[in-house]
Amino acid sequence: MQNPSKQQIDTILKSAKTIAVVGLSDKPERTSYQVAKVMQEAGYRIIPVNPNASEILSEKTVGSLDEINEHVDIVNVFRRSEFLPEVARDFLKMDADVFWAQLGLVNEEAYELLKDSHPVIMDKCIKVAYREMEH
Repeated sequence: MQNPSKQQIDTILKSAKTIAVVGLSDKPERTSYQVAKVMQEAGYRIIPVNPNASEILSEKTVGSLDEINEHVDIVNVFRRSEFLPEVARDFLKMDADVFWAQLGLVNEEAYELLKDSHPVIMDKCIKVAYREMEH
């Protein structure tokens, strides 16, 4: 598994406008909430993907990626590594550019499913990458 270079990741973050966050918690103490809040404050539009909440960070939630009927630049995933292949298969059915699994998440099967058609980033925090980006 090979992540794109820092330069490629900077380019992805600079051109992205919409981030669907799979597994976004509605609890402010959770990492997914804190990361999504920072990205939202940085100007990205967040689409929360959480079947157990109706609204997170003042955005209406969707239950799954299947429910998103618009283009998404980045799908940022906060689900345990064993769920990544399932999320990757849903990702392939939608209009999305980049699959991004959060820090600590790696799955070779998901990587193999996506690597030939889409940029795949795994085991990297999008908030940290954003803060390290050359603006």
